[in-house]
Amino acid sequence: MPVVVVESPAKAKTINKYLGSDYTVLASYGHVRDLPPKDGSVDTEHDFEMKWEVGYDSRKHVKAIADALKDDNALILATDPDREGEAISWHLEETLRKRKAIKKDTPVSRVVFNAITKDAVTQAMQNPREVDAPLVEAYLARRALDYLVGFNLSPVLWRKLPGAKSAGRVQSVCLRLIVEREMEIEAFNPREYWSVKALLSTPRGQEYEARLTVLAGKKLDKYDIENETQAELAVQAVTSRDLKIARVEAKPASRNPSAPFMTSTLQQEASRKFGMGARQTMSAAQRLYEAGHITYMRTDGIDMAPEAVHAARDAIKDRYGDEYVPKSPRMYKNKAKNAQEAHECIRPTDMTRDAASLKISDADQRKLYDLIWKRTLACQMEAARLERTTVDIESADGQVGLRATGQVVLFDGFLKVYEEGRDDAVLDDDDRRLPQIMEGETAKKASVTPEQHFTQPPPRYTEATLVKKMEELGIGRPSTYASIVTTIQDREYVRKDKNRLIPEDKGRIVTIFLLNFFRKYVGYEFTANLEEELDQISAGDADYKKVLSQFWRDFSAAIAETSELRITEVLDVLDEALAPTLYPPREDGSDPRICPLCGNGKLHLKTSRTGGFVGCGNYPECRYTRPIGGEAAEGGDRVLGENQGEEISLRSGRFGPYVQRGERTEDNPKPQRASLPKGWQADDMTLEKALTLLSLPREIGDHPEGGMISANFGRYGPYIMHQLPDEAKPVYANLKDPGDVFDIGMNRAVELLAEKRANPGRGRSAAAKPLKELGEHPDEGGPVNVMDGRYGPYVKWAKVNATLPKGVEPGDVTMDMAVALIAEKAAKKGKGRKKAAPKTKAAAK
Repeated sequence: MPVVVVESPAKAKTINKYLGSDYTVLASYGHVRDLPPKDGSVDTEHDFEMKWEVGYDSRKHVKAIADALKDDNALILATDPDREGEAISWHLEETLRKRKAIKKDTPVSRVVFNAITKDAVTQAMQNPREVDAPLVEAYLARRALDYLVGFNLSPVLWRKLPGAKSAGRVQSVCLRLIVEREMEIEAFNPREYWSVKALLSTPRGQEYEARLTVLAGKKLDKYDIENETQAELAVQAVTSRDLKIARVEAKPASRNPSAPFMTSTLQQEASRKFGMGARQTMSAAQRLYEAGHITYMRTDGIDMAPEAVHAARDAIKDRYGDEYVPKSPRMYKNKAKNAQEAHECIRPTDMTRDAASLKISDADQRKLYDLIWKRTLACQMEAARLERTTVDIESADGQVGLRATGQVVLFDGFLKVYEEGRDDAVLDDDDRRLPQIMEGETAKKASVTPEQHFTQPPPRYTEATLVKKMEELGIGRPSTYASIVTTIQDREYVRKDKNRLIPEDKGRIVTIFLLNFFRKYVGYEFTANLEEELDQISAGDADYKKVLSQFWRDFSAAIAETSELRITEVLDVLDEALAPTLYPPREDGSDPRICPLCGNGKLHLKTSRTGGFVGCGNYPECRYTRPIGGEAAEGGDRVLGENQGEEISLRSGRFGPYVQRGERTEDNPKPQRASLPKGWQADDMTLEKALTLLSLPREIGDHPEGGMISANFGRYGPYIMHQLPDEAKPVYANLKDPGDVFDIGMNRAVELLAEKRANPGRGRSAAAKPLKELGEHPDEGGPVNVMDGRYGPYVKWAKVNATLPKGVEPGDVTMDMAVALIAEKAAKKGKGRKKAAPKTKAAAK
């Protein structure tokens, strides 16, 4: 009884139903091995040897497969039909051989199926093969490249740009697209222009709209009417003349359906029609595939199996009639710049079943299946037949001309089922339907109106348009689109607002840094060419180790060169590159780099753990700071009012907005400040609110056992504090609601403090278990561990505790990263030797 291994338990359940009791079907739960996140996992000195490690969660799954093979001496690897699926099968076979779970006489075979249906699975079992070596080598090359870029470039970012989190081979190129689009928008200068439209009516009283196309006997271009005065003159020219129909021209036209879905177009259409993100779309598609409802959902292919084409045509005929079935099947060819291994399009496995008949309970899956089913049927339907009509209206003297356009659908064809959505759609005059208009008849004017327009900057990317752009450039692959778009948001390089992707300050700085110091490696053409080389490897036409060697030779040199730069040198380069954004011209014509606070300091780009900011060069005498996105606008730095003879102002700092009483002077070097609590918006700040914040800490009252209880906001949120006479240190109790700082009463405060004293949390005497053990410090000795603390995970070595940067997961911490964090913390606190963190092996080369 052979052991069949697939990726997921849902897939295993479906396949087990088809194969029956003659097979044991188990799940690997995705990849079972990966490169450990530490230096040397890809050995560049020894022919790029890769050191793999079975994941902690995967060990039990590997053991289950190994145990099953003790009784069933045959292994069938049935993972997904793509490069990743091939890699999982290879990893499984290699891991099981190392465990000696696969014996010399154990037959090992690989089967693939594009859909989880009984016919597809049964047919696949009858056509086994070996693991495809070129596909595995293409995976190995891709994984090694991603490791070498991420593991060697990310530490450079950490050291040169505090607050930067990581860089990736394709992720950084994707981020570049978003940042450059934002810079285009910022540099855009809108141009004013006007149009004139007239509401006309036929002698039969039917109204239609026409636009002015000829003025003073000359054909109008888009920008010919430049201002309101010219527009009013044009209105008068139309109003003062009688109009009649000069020409009516009707032309037949047709519209063909869109091709069936592949991964990128499915993500784009789900985003347009349902607002679904790439990850959300692929998650729903994965579940539909595992349930046997659709074919494999990671594909660059748009061709459809002949039997599927015939099934679609039969379904169309049964549902809509013969007239909707074209005489011959429609054939689609892939136009992608780089096509992955040949896969079929994404389509339903059963063309006769719509979403209602499947009774899918999950909303996302139901919407997505309906989309796929409609698109698939539509792609094999007859074209829509239209009649496009153009009506020219002229004055008797020929000085004024207008045009009305519209269309009539003579036969809906595929439009009966489905019409593709549009990115940034605008109303098209051709989509309007016109009444019956006869040549030579008069056109009566109901109204003539001018309309002001401004040219628009290019729109920000949505996830859909970003994936489309990546596909056009040949960057990334179907299996990577969703993870790339998600990663740059998780790293807080990009945020999504109203479905649009907007770069954060740190994302912009990282991109400018890479463009200045690693331009080649964030180049669109370079990245696309590298993808082509990976495709050549998968086709067996290139040696993956030669590709890696060529890449590493140049990349390691660039890393070594940049590692020698001082942070000040890097900031000077970035400051110059970002100057148009950082220091836009001021309305009064003054130098935009002069500090607006002290009036003589010069503004410079600076960095902190929270990202980049602009600060005054006279620090610490002048503490002016603002975000890198330009001068603070609405809701930014401003005076809120006066209290006790001092100005109360709202300001922007590197850690966010804050309020301040008075100004910094020699007599008052540290004016009173208070940061805005979480949930408080700078736009909503008033003098009253500012004074409330500046009055903190708030004294709640005397504790029954002595000592004052106070409430305030801290780095980690709202809290109350109290210290008994016999206590060495005060006790802090967190508050859930920021409003409690101003409202909490004595009884509740005493209760919370009593609970805190009774349950203070983890005591110092209890030895906490490390989240991750990194090993001995490479220079000083002693264990280096990642621990879980009260305020989040941190790196611990000797007496130095260094908090992990926001967004860095404990499992991602490497020894090099830990050493750098320890050195930085030790230097600040005066602990240990005050020296720079040791260079990584890769950086030292």
